[in-house]
Amino acid sequence: MPDRSIRAAVAPAAFALLTAGLLTACGTDTAADTPAAGTPATTKAPASAAPAAPAVKAAGSLGGPKTACELPVSFTLATDWEPKAVEVPEDSEFAELARKGPATMRCEVDAKPAGHIGFLRVWTAPKGTTARAALEGFVGAEQKPSDIVYRDVKGGALPAVEVTYALPDLDDGTMPRRAFAVDSPQGAVIVHLGGLDAQEHRETLPAYELARTSVTLP
Repeated sequence: MPDRSIRAAVAPAAFALLTAGLLTACGTDTAADTPAAGTPATTKAPASAAPAAPAVKAAGSLGGPKTACELPVSFTLATDWEPKAVEVPEDSEFAELARKGPATMRCEVDAKPAGHIGFLRVWTAPKGTTARAALEGFVGAEQKPSDIVYRDVKGGALPAVEVTYALPDLDDGTMPRRAFAVDSPQGAVIVHLGGLDAQEHRETLPAYELARTSVTLP
């Protein structure tokens, strides 16, 4: 069984393969809801379940004009998380890797400069696709997702839909995953948290919460 140090060495190479040729620099609600058998659940997060202030420092905004990634929404970045825009040439051999369900990757925010193996990725869906539909299509395109729970949450200045789920890991266990989606005039936007394992997920979750609780239209 590979230990965490071996997986940590392998993970950056896997991330590089995913984004090779695509990346170009341009400049919690934690209620334990259980889905009904065979059907992802939707729950309403109670006001009292709002997360505490993120244990990270803010480092400016991402998404607006003249930021590293110009997006339909903007949100606050955690210190030392490094954003890069993602371009997707139609004829690129990697183009399909930047699509998941109805969504296309537009930005990757790397946690390695902050000392973590993980990332926030921002995906956009076509105009007319709702946040819920985009998120369901996104999760449906994952490989063997399990423990899927959807909930309505507050996304900064915007209403949001959040999903928590798990994916198989290298140890025959599961890795937690989390994403939220909001509507914008240009279409739904998904912000997805990915990482090496459960420990990295816990350590990078405050940066995700900072993004979720600050998201707004530019």
